Amino acid sequence: MNHASVAPLPRPVRDRMVEVIDAIMCNGPRVWGDLDCLHTAARTNAAHLINAQPHQIAFLRNTSEALSTVANGLGWRAGDNIVTTTAEFPANLYPWQRIASAYGCELRAAPERNGLVDIWELLNLIDGRTRIVTVSWVQFASGQKLDLRRIGEFCRNRKVLFVVDGVQGLGALELDVERDRVDAFAAGAQKYLLGPKGIALLYLSERALAEIRPSMIGWTAVKHSEDYRRHELDFRDGAVRFEGGSLNTVGICGFGEAIKLFLEAGAARIEKHLLSLASHMKTRLAERGYRIASPRCEEESSAIVVCGHDRFTAEELCANLEARNIVTSARLGRLRIAPHFYNTCAEVDALIQALPA
Repeated sequence: MNHASVAPLPRPVRDRMVEVIDAIMCNGPRVWGDLDCLHTAARTNAAHLINAQPHQIAFLRNTSEALSTVANGLGWRAGDNIVTTTAEFPANLYPWQRIASAYGCELRAAPERNGLVDIWELLNLIDGRTRIVTVSWVQFASGQKLDLRRIGEFCRNRKVLFVVDGVQGLGALELDVERDRVDAFAAGAQKYLLGPKGIALLYLSERALAEIRPSMIGWTAVKHSEDYRRHELDFRDGAVRFEGGSLNTVGICGFGEAIKLFLEAGAARIEKHLLSLASHMKTRLAERGYRIASPRCEEESSAIVVCGHDRFTAEELCANLEARNIVTSARLGRLRIAPHFYNTCAEVDALIQALPA
């Protein structure tokens, strides 16, 4: 029940990663051509999962690197501003703090009130000098799901780039980057996507690709990378220019295999099941005397449920569950429960029964 932290690897993901490692062990560089095909397949699967095109997908090390790639790649001017929230995980805060400090930009943040963010407060911070609006799709400490389409349309109408940290949502919720007017989307594989650590996807819209330039340039970022005597800085088309040098092939292949699971199961079915589990969990927790910090309405609900108790700390609750082999997290003084599509109502009920009343 801890997929908002680090998920266990599914057996097909583990098997594919071992298969790639064994191929490299036995054949060395002779397999690289075949592995490039696996990169392409993983890129295609990732694009299909979010309704993007393969050339709009880059594979980077983690969500932090992907968000920093966006932040560092824009041509900033003193007086520009960046709009975000006070509820963001540090991965979606530090890159923008650095930009504000280095270029004389303003970082504006909509406040968190009782653990939740009001979208109108966020949108009202946008003005003619706003370059970026950047938010988490699902807030890590409350489980609040923000309405990406509403924010995205507001930004698109004002020619503001819309950047999303999607690591707490992708794999649990259905996403359409075209419908939701998302310009940049970053998500590591290790949470709800059930992939390995050390690999993430970065999606960039066509207008983001036109505006964002590579800030860390590796030898494979250019069109003629295999002509080692040709030194023109002529970037490759699409998001692959941001991948730099040699790729994490084992991680990418494992990630691609994980995404196949979601394409087979169907994102809509997964979301429906998880929202049902979350609703059931909130009802049962409230009946047991727990304060629910997550939204109760379906429009803002996600797979994450966050709660607290008047007599027990979050750490005590986590330890109590861990002693019964139920894995959860403590975040900002609250208990965070994050099931996935293979968890059941019976398992949720077992968790509730294991909690002190």
